[in-house]
Parts: sequence; C-alpha cells; structure tokens
Amino acid sequence: MDTTGPEERPWNTPPNTPPPPPVPPLLRGAEVDLRVSKRLLWVGGAAYPLQNIARVYTFTLHPRRMDATVRFFKNVAITLAVAFALTIIGTVTALGSENAASGILTFVWLSTVAALIYFIGELISVLSAQSHYVLAVETAGPSTAVVTSPNPQHLNQLVGYITHAIDNPEAEFQVKVESITISPKNYYFGDNVNMYGGTGNVGMAA
Repeated sequence: MDTTGPEERPWNTPPNTPPPPPVPPLLRGAEVDLRVSKRLLWVGGAAYPLQNIARVYTFTLHPRRMDATVRFFKNVAITLAVAFALTIIGTVTALGSENAASGILTFVWLSTVAALIYFIGELISVLSAQSHYVLAVETAGPSTAVVTSPNPQHLNQLVGYITHAIDNPEAEFQVKVESITISPKNYYFGDNVNMYGGTGNVGMAA
C-alpha cells in the first residue's frame, strides 16, 4: 500500500524512479519545500536550474571554535592596549583639568567593560554552537543552496534523488525540510561556499 503523503509523492516520474526519502521529524527550524519541477530545483522560494548545478554533496558544518578563541584574545589585547593608552593620556590631561581627565577615564573604562562583555558573549556563542550535517547544491554561478536535517541519512538520500533528477528531465519530486540561521563567520564551510542573505547572519534553507 502506498502510504506516501501528497506532499512527498513524486509526480511525472518514470516507473524506475526511486521514491523520495522519508521526511524525518522537524526539530529545529521552520519547514520549507525542497522540490524539483520543470527542470528547476526549488529550495523554499529560491530556484536553481538543474542544468546549472555543478555539484551536490553532504558535509558537516563545524563551529570555528579555535578561530573564535584566537579572535577573542586578539580583541581583548587590542581593547586593553587602547584603554591603557587612553588612561595615560587622561592622566596627563589631569595636570591641566582634573574634571576633564575624570570624564575621559570614566568613558574609556565603561567602553572597555562593555566591549569585553560583548567579546565574551561572542566567544560563548561560538563555543556553544552545534555542528550541522548539511547538503550543499553548488551551481555553475556564484550561488549555493544549503539544506539541513536532523537525519543524515535523509540528506544522503536527497543527494541521490537530486542527481537522478539532473539526469532525467522528466523527474519531479517534493519533500519537506527545515531551515536554520547561522553566521558564516562562526562556521567552517569546507570548500569555498558563497552564502547570501541578511547582514552578518545567513538564512540557510534546510
């Protein structure tokens, strides 16, 4: 008996076409459609012509923990160096105006404390970030689609299904997947992967 739901059942596919992979439970983000229709791969609202797809593969996005740690200590060192330099300037200024010097020193160290708190928060966000197993679809142009799933096997099956659609013009299918939002500066993307969207953060269709 065919128990495949209407959103998971391929249409206009040849008899030997494998069924699309089962949809795993959606755990993290909002769901989006990943489908092939009329020689276009749709990831949510973005369309990628199948003939322009250069590579489809899976890999694990790892947080840049070491880079974040090095960046943290570098930022702390620079911030403290500037703070001490301005403190010396403020001390020299005190010889002419004690009130002006006091104002400068208060501003300098309040700003320094605020900057250090920000750097600590940024470091913690990267150290506590999770790795994500993703599927990447690279095109002949600069754009790349990245999808994720809590079930790695689901993504591996999707690789085969997308490549089957590339080789078979009549193949069409549709499945539900997830979406997440991450900052590209906090993750290793393996090969050169161009990510687009937002400022700082990149919406990753999954």
